[in-house]
Amino acid sequence: MNPTRRVLLAGAAAATLSGCATAGSSDDTTNKGNTSAENPLGVPAETPLEVVIFKGGYGDAYAIDAQNRYKQKYPKAAVDQKGIQRVGEVLQPRFVADSPPDVVDNSGAGRLDLATLVSSGKLKDLKELLDAPSLDDPSKKVRDTLMPGVVDEGTFDGKTVILNYSSVLWGVWYSKSLFAKHGWTFPKTWAEMLTLNEEIKKAGIAPWTWQGKYPEYMNDPLVSLAAKAGGFDLVKSIDNLEPNAWKSPAMLAAADAIYQLAARGHIMAGSEALSHTEAQNAWCKGQAAFIPCGSWLEGEQQQVTPAGFDMVMGTVPALTGSDKLPNGAVMAASSESFLVPAKAKNVQGGLEFLRILFSKQVARGFAESAKALPVVNGATDGLTLPSGLSSVAQAVKAAGPNVFSYRFRTWYAPLSKAVDDATGELLTKRVNPEQWADRVQKAADAVAKDTSIAKHTR
Repeated sequence: MNPTRRVLLAGAAAATLSGCATAGSSDDTTNKGNTSAENPLGVPAETPLEVVIFKGGYGDAYAIDAQNRYKQKYPKAAVDQKGIQRVGEVLQPRFVADSPPDVVDNSGAGRLDLATLVSSGKLKDLKELLDAPSLDDPSKKVRDTLMPGVVDEGTFDGKTVILNYSSVLWGVWYSKSLFAKHGWTFPKTWAEMLTLNEEIKKAGIAPWTWQGKYPEYMNDPLVSLAAKAGGFDLVKSIDNLEPNAWKSPAMLAAADAIYQLAARGHIMAGSEALSHTEAQNAWCKGQAAFIPCGSWLEGEQQQVTPAGFDMVMGTVPALTGSDKLPNGAVMAASSESFLVPAKAKNVQGGLEFLRILFSKQVARGFAESAKALPVVNGATDGLTLPSGLSSVAQAVKAAGPNVFSYRFRTWYAPLSKAVDDATGELLTKRVNPEQWADRVQKAADAVAKDTSIAKHTR
């Protein structure tokens, strides 16, 4: 997946949108057909539908499947669907002019600034879709077919304006076959990780590599370690911009844990200069034992992964022996954001496209083609999952209620960038853990004091 998958870009695009924004009505149903059991959303049967999909690591086979099913249901409606990159750059002018597509998959680098779209009234409230009968079981509403947290993650100021499609977990990846060959066991604590790293070095393999050009990849294990040590209260304090949250003992200990990888020579030489694909390809070639990544890794690497590599994801080890969250706790969220613009020409058709997209059959195809977990309950039942996706599914089950996620990335783009930049410096030993925490806390304080930035709380 594109390395800036969770960073909401600000800057010129946001300024242009906000400068031209009008409070678009999210309840405009002027182009609505008759409702029925077969057409609960009142889709106008002959109105064209335009769909724009981000064609990234997940591909677009699942969206094409949804498109074909929409055509079968509404054969008189022309469907124009495109798979593109840099969604924000392509669509920003159209949102400003209030002539957007009917459905947008707002993902990847250069995506639209979601916070600005929300505050500008550019997005349709998806309540009508969520309360509609699901395609698989009309006795269930669409909202009741989705995994816990999906609706909440897409809700801003009381309105659900996006629905994420993929359930993403973050962990540490390794080759099961490589570990079996050497008799290595995935560590349960960070102390065990550092010890194992020394054994890996003796085998002539670098213990770790990472996607150095995009430091957020190493932020994932860092903030995961902190969450395990500090618990849910720490996660909330970070997102709520509480004073000195980034300097808390748990966060400092987590920063030091990650710093030790660099300080002890546990990172493959040159990793700081690698892109995400370059680092991942080196890892697939056996040049390093561990790599941090989200659960899209298997799908993204499927064309270059050697046979028998058997990649699996391990949850980030415990930071200490007295962590507030158990060892199996995992950072998870949903991603691949779908939205319907408030000023779309075929709003009802856009909602119906999403009702089809979030059906079990389409979601099942997504799991098979993208090697990722969809957010639709039961979509993977009965499937024989590949090694990586199977390990992700097992991690979800083992974590139970001990699933955590940070929201500061989507809420506060300046803070997100500051964390990334500081971690890049930390992993190249240009700053130590205390200096890292000072830099990030300063950025968090600046966001907290900036009255032009809308604040959110958990």
